[in-house]
Amino acid sequence: MRAVGTVAHGIRAPLIKSGDDIAQIVVDSVLLAAKEGCFELKNRDVIGVTEAVVARAQGNYASCDQIAADIRSKFPDGTLAITFPILSRNRFSTLLKGIASGCDKLYIMLSYPSDEVGNELISWGMLDHAGINPYTDLLTEQLYREKFGNTITHVFTNMDYVQFYKSFGDHIEILFANDVRRVLQYSKNVLCCDIHTRFRSKRLLKESGARTVYGLDDILSSPVGGSGYNAQYGLLGSNKATDDSVKLFPRDGEVVVSKIAQKLRDDTGKQIEVMIYGDGAFKDPVGQIWELADPVVSPAFTPGLAGTPNELKLKFLLDNDFADKSEEEAKEAVEAAIKSKTANLEDKSLGTTPRRYSDLIGSLCDLISGSGDKGTPIVLVQGYFDNYAS
Repeated sequence: MRAVGTVAHGIRAPLIKSGDDIAQIVVDSVLLAAKEGCFELKNRDVIGVTEAVVARAQGNYASCDQIAADIRSKFPDGTLAITFPILSRNRFSTLLKGIASGCDKLYIMLSYPSDEVGNELISWGMLDHAGINPYTDLLTEQLYREKFGNTITHVFTNMDYVQFYKSFGDHIEILFANDVRRVLQYSKNVLCCDIHTRFRSKRLLKESGARTVYGLDDILSSPVGGSGYNAQYGLLGSNKATDDSVKLFPRDGEVVVSKIAQKLRDDTGKQIEVMIYGDGAFKDPVGQIWELADPVVSPAFTPGLAGTPNELKLKFLLDNDFADKSEEEAKEAVEAAIKSKTANLEDKSLGTTPRRYSDLIGSLCDLISGSGDKGTPIVLVQGYFDNYAS
């Protein structure tokens, strides 16, 4: 039996600029790393490429002025409410700057006690003490301050996001509620800024009499004044680039991963899977913040990464079916069970890794590459599809 199972390598790459051939850079970087690291590429290896370098190579950027122009075109009467934005300088502050520039009056309705991904405004204990019901109560900023004071800061960034978001214009008014329909008493024109719940929010608003409803996925879904764009996700998945611009989620990802896979097949003869990955799907145990601020973990991947694992739970087999067997007998029985397993093990897996391959491997890649100065925007995962009987 091979003693090593799944291995993930962070792959260093050149500094990638707009206009670079990202597919060729990925292939060259992986082949160089394999040579230097003395490892061999194998069939069903997986290469992950972070969305940031794909979008940078594509030049997929937009300015605050271009965001403002799209806002004005979609909400021409000048009054607008945005609902449930996340509390993030990286993810939302530059978007807010553009949105605020595109209207005359802006209501910002924040969810509480935390945003969609877990960034906390106030604690549940503070709500209990104040007698506030977050499921029914709408708070103005004045009531929020009366109940909770002016010293509330984020657990990690030490930011007062209410004060910070209001600083983007004198025409901004902050509200707090968890029923998106409550915003309609302030404006019938609504931009839904939530990520994973956006479809429900749009539906509820339209059913409740909203005049104009869009989501962040509808803003810059096509070019505006020469801007970058993303036809599927718009501004979702974007990150701050400068004080006045954002880098959008990459587009045409299927073309990129297919090109990389083909180049690797030509150079190595191996069938290697390729994915673009963004935020991993995991949660911080201290701040209770869910990492996934992108609309998906992986916006594009080759066909071999579709689907979910079909695995037996070894500890369950050993504690039940093979509990009375010797070590060698149990080993042989486990290997036989794996080799003979059916295509659908829902009755045997007991929920083992029910998520999709793209979510699992993309989260692994995100943890390996990090988001700082590691300089490894490419990750090679080997042995992921092996099992105990391989």
